[in-house]
Amino acid sequence: MYLRGSMRINDAGHLEIGGCDTVQLAQTYGTPLYVLDESMVRARCRAYRLGFEESYPDAEVLYAGKALLTTAMCRIVEQEGLSLDVVSGGELYTALAADFPAERIYFHGNNKSRQELQMAVEAGIHRVVIDNFYEIELLAEVADACAQDVSVLLRVTPGVEAHTHSYIQTGQDDSKFGFGLASGAAAQAAKRCLESGRLVLKGFHCHIGSQIFDVTSFEAAGKAMFGFLEELRCETGFVARELNLGGGLGIRYTKGDVSMDPADYAKRLGGFVKAEAEANDYPLPRILVEPGRSIVGEAGTTLYTIGSSKEIPGIRTYVAVDGGMGDNPRVALYEAKYEAMIASRAAAPLAETVSIAGKCCESGDMIIWDLEVPQWSSGDILAVFATGAYNYSMASNYNRLPRPAMLLVNEGSADIIVERERYEDLIRHDRIPLRLATSEAAPRHVRRA
Repeated sequence: MYLRGSMRINDAGHLEIGGCDTVQLAQTYGTPLYVLDESMVRARCRAYRLGFEESYPDAEVLYAGKALLTTAMCRIVEQEGLSLDVVSGGELYTALAADFPAERIYFHGNNKSRQELQMAVEAGIHRVVIDNFYEIELLAEVADACAQDVSVLLRVTPGVEAHTHSYIQTGQDDSKFGFGLASGAAAQAAKRCLESGRLVLKGFHCHIGSQIFDVTSFEAAGKAMFGFLEELRCETGFVARELNLGGGLGIRYTKGDVSMDPADYAKRLGGFVKAEAEANDYPLPRILVEPGRSIVGEAGTTLYTIGSSKEIPGIRTYVAVDGGMGDNPRVALYEAKYEAMIASRAAAPLAETVSIAGKCCESGDMIIWDLEVPQWSSGDILAVFATGAYNYSMASNYNRLPRPAMLLVNEGSADIIVERERYEDLIRHDRIPLRLATSEAAPRHVRRA
């Protein structure tokens, strides 16, 4: 089994993360339980930051908050010298509540509301990444009302189809995101911003998708972007000072995934940008990248308690746990695949193959098909790896299941950074109209023989 970050198997034969016995964590804090390896998160942040400092100093690494955003995560990102990419008013509010420096926040999103844009402008965030023509006009109105100039990037769809699941491709022509290159929309949007009295165009952004292993996809997008920059310079004289090439670097979910080291990615991307700029006789732009999954994905582990099982002779054995698609919807959404081990029997030899089912009332609520496990019993703790990204951030209360707690573990210490939801939290915003509370109950129908 591939152990990540600070993971090890201790003398009790249990999985340990950040110096903490996962079985003891489950007993103390309950399950399902998200566990985040702090040292691994910090190491990934530093690998990106130092990688670009060495290969392309004029670069900025933005952590993509949509992967996992809590106030504690904001604090770690700030301490490690990264900037922050948010995509909603809620994410922006979280960052500001954590005292994240507004001058290091970038705001994305394909349908930002007037209220969200006003919050961003009033907070003085660094950049708004404009996604569409509607937003150009809306942001200009907000900027006028606030009597503030707003520095912006334009999101461009470069027409590159990344090799990943179709639901997480974002750079192809047929995308809900950004201004298309082929249609001429990107050039038109740039001209509108240049003519605006309050919007200050700093450069351009593109993002081609997520969970990408083929770096040539990033280079293809970069080549398309440089072609556009040169055409725009020839037509308008505008020289972009910033080029955001997005994120999307893949991680190891299963043994078939071969991830790239952030430092190697920085070296290759930096070298590519230098070569393209030289080939186009274009001033070297400031590079921005937006890693999210590749910073927190493998640092997260979800602990579950095994409950019921069902053996179908000659077909399979289902083993059910106390969580599922409520805390990890990626399997149902993307047919995502995971690795796992029975944390309470981590040193035991493998003995059988089972399929791990969630407890939601859906046949599609499966976590792992065909997992090799040792002899097990109800009450054992299952650890599912690489659940740091897009698990908590996409969790729901489907079937009225409370969302799990999250722990930050490091050097033997475990701290709650997200409290477990309680049943009373599920009805906190429910309201019964007065007419229902005071009306008489309808008469029951009597069933006759």
